[in-house]
Amino acid sequence: MRRELTALHAELQNHRNLRPSTYALIGDSSRFDYQQLWEGVELRRALLEAQRGQVFALVMDNSPEAVLWDLAALFSGLPCVTLPPFFTQAQRVHCFDQSQVDIAIADEAMAADMQRAGFYRDGAFWRRTQSADPGIPAGTAKITYTSGTTGTPKGVCLSAEALLRVARELEHASRPAAPERYLAVLPMAVLLENLGIYAALLAGASITVFSQKQLGIHGATSVEWRRLLCALVTSGAQSVILVPQLLLGLVTAIERKQLSAEQFRFVAVGGARVSADLLQRAAQVDLPVYQGYGLSECASVVCLNRPGHDRPGSVGRPLRHVTVRLADDGEVLVSGSALLGYLGERPFSGDWLPTGDIGRFDAEGYLYLQGRKKHQFITSFGRNVNPDWVEAELTQRGTIAQAFVHGEGMRQNMALLWPLDPDCSDETLAATVAQANAHLPDYAQVHAWQRLPEPFTPDNGLLTSNGRLRREAILSRYRDALLEPITP
Repeated sequence: MRRELTALHAELQNHRNLRPSTYALIGDSSRFDYQQLWEGVELRRALLEAQRGQVFALVMDNSPEAVLWDLAALFSGLPCVTLPPFFTQAQRVHCFDQSQVDIAIADEAMAADMQRAGFYRDGAFWRRTQSADPGIPAGTAKITYTSGTTGTPKGVCLSAEALLRVARELEHASRPAAPERYLAVLPMAVLLENLGIYAALLAGASITVFSQKQLGIHGATSVEWRRLLCALVTSGAQSVILVPQLLLGLVTAIERKQLSAEQFRFVAVGGARVSADLLQRAAQVDLPVYQGYGLSECASVVCLNRPGHDRPGSVGRPLRHVTVRLADDGEVLVSGSALLGYLGERPFSGDWLPTGDIGRFDAEGYLYLQGRKKHQFITSFGRNVNPDWVEAELTQRGTIAQAFVHGEGMRQNMALLWPLDPDCSDETLAATVAQANAHLPDYAQVHAWQRLPEPFTPDNGLLTSNGRLRREAILSRYRDALLEPITP
């Protein structure tokens, strides 16, 4: 067992000895103290090792059981494929086939899908025969799939050492706030949440792992806010990891006195650009929000703001285990934590990983992101604009659910908008655009916009399964509308 893996094993053993009756995992209908967690992991680890599988898949919603099986796989050394619940059946089959999964644990609700994917029941497990060598790099502990911009997910192979070093850095960063109760809000199969749970375990915290249904989260884009806010209150969560849209909902609820910011000690936000206005609103209600930045290829988090070292608007300073620099064109390059390789491709052997993100550093080493390199467009006046930045300003004001901004070679920047409330008036949308424009320089402002006839979804091919815009597909479908001089 390697150093970081040995250290996690020792920490769990230490928690078992020092706080055996402290709840480690709390779910919809079950809970495990640290003594039971230790025993549960060791039991499942022995069961896994006895199966002699080659590649293990965890196809489960958030729950204490999912955490126990995930840890068992980690300690067994068996490569573990984790699949988010918002993947389609076709995407799951692709992941199973590409990684040649031959043994799995799945929720009962997934039984029919597992059978359609060629698996059969074998006691607690699902099995099927491996037909080929998937070419998994040596030392792979986890294969995490990113949906990217196409419908075919891409497998990122990561070592236990890389994963747990990031988890240790997250625990160290949040230590001054001393959160004792953590709520897993994102699906566990999302790497950022997986590492958040590891960090909370290292800290000896109590972790609530409600199912996504219990949280009111459906797929990648739908939230029942009443259920989620209830879960935040009843869990007593002092620490959570959120994406910007979930942060927007939390800030709005606090502004409306639906819950108090006082219960929170450390709220991490990442996964997409966060607007300056939303961060300012969070600060005004005294919500301790710390923005970070990372990518699956670097085992998730690379930079993070933290108590005592917080620069709103930045994504923080690099964590201690990585070095970050900028290429001549401003692209962010990372060294010190990289994937072993993409599944089915050559192992990664470079010193610096290009992230595809454009950024800048301030004098004190805080990193500011300016959008995706490949998304950048150039207006007819020769100004570079990253649409991610503009779209964040539009969608994080509580009115607009989705925005697509385009201006390549054009005099005006155009936007396609879908409101949170389908009955929202054009006047309200126009006022929201004007508010966003007030926070943008003239070359980045939205000069004209059009209301979408329907939202972007995975079903209509305009959204990835994890909620990212498929830009080329949107541009192709709405090209005529985006090139017209639209006046709202």
